[in-house]
Amino acid sequence: MMLPLPEPPRSLCILRLSAIGDACHVVPVVRTLQQAWPATQLTWIIGRNEARLMRLLDGVEFITLEKRLRPGALTALRAALRGRRFEVLLHMQLALRASLVASCVAARVKLGFDRARARELQWLFTNARIAARTREHVLDSFFGFPAALGISERLLHWDLRLPPETQAYAQRLIPDSQPTLIISPCSSHPLRNWRPERYAAIAAYAAARHGMRVILAGGPSESERLMGAAIARACPVPLVNQIGQDTLPELLALLARARVLLTPDSGPAHMATMVGTPVIGLYAATNPARSGPYLSGRWCVDAYPEAARTFRGCEPEELPWTHKIEEPGVMDLIRIEQVTGKLDELLGSQA
Repeated sequence: MMLPLPEPPRSLCILRLSAIGDACHVVPVVRTLQQAWPATQLTWIIGRNEARLMRLLDGVEFITLEKRLRPGALTALRAALRGRRFEVLLHMQLALRASLVASCVAARVKLGFDRARARELQWLFTNARIAARTREHVLDSFFGFPAALGISERLLHWDLRLPPETQAYAQRLIPDSQPTLIISPCSSHPLRNWRPERYAAIAAYAAARHGMRVILAGGPSESERLMGAAIARACPVPLVNQIGQDTLPELLALLARARVLLTPDSGPAHMATMVGTPVIGLYAATNPARSGPYLSGRWCVDAYPEAARTFRGCEPEELPWTHKIEEPGVMDLIRIEQVTGKLDELLGSQA
């Protein structure tokens, strides 16, 4: 299939079901497409949970699916798409379940990753490929899609519309100019999480040293609620535990009013990036150069090289780019004083 396209397509479908962080990385691609091709109709096939946040993005039609593809999901999708044919499909997810979804989408051009990166047989479900690249941040890899279509400019904009009720929610929790630290302590993978007593130590330090308000944020799962309760018990200063209390749009509004977010490799790290809030990211199990908050690399604590030497017996450059070191104790490589040092530096730079 010959690319770049000779003219803007009338319709374009994006396929990226999950997760929250990766959906956040897709938004600048959407904004780039909208600026270059304002008349192109954009459709995004997305996971239901991610759609709760991404519906704040204007100018896009959303088709939602359960990302685990329960029985009958593909049949329902085929019925929903019956009679529709897109000029372009951007197949942006390296998972077999996503490729099964791609097989339901009629499109003249089905654009996927280059052969080396097209894991889980993605290459079988596409007829065009983006340029080969190595060792890229996930967001940079996504920009390979508009580049393959002939759009060279990268528009690094998010600009999600925050509804008034979400802004009111955030203002109730952060009503004034007191600097606020939000701690979102949990990743979707438990071995990427820091210890609750260490989060508590950072909360106490932020309050005592910098006069900060501290808010815990996160989802409603039992593991996240238990983590929040453990942090609150271990913390010698008052904090506000909002874990499980907000929607994704409300969390985005809350992050927009905060001074800084502290979190491991998680979706909220990328949500904060969308609203311009700096992130102190905690990385040992995963490589921040690949999956860290895109605009906050300076503030991340990067223990991934130490983890590679400790748990794999090699330098990080010797590991595959997507390799995760999800081992018990790996996050203990991140020390409290490293995090307080980043917090001091960040707040000093914003003074």
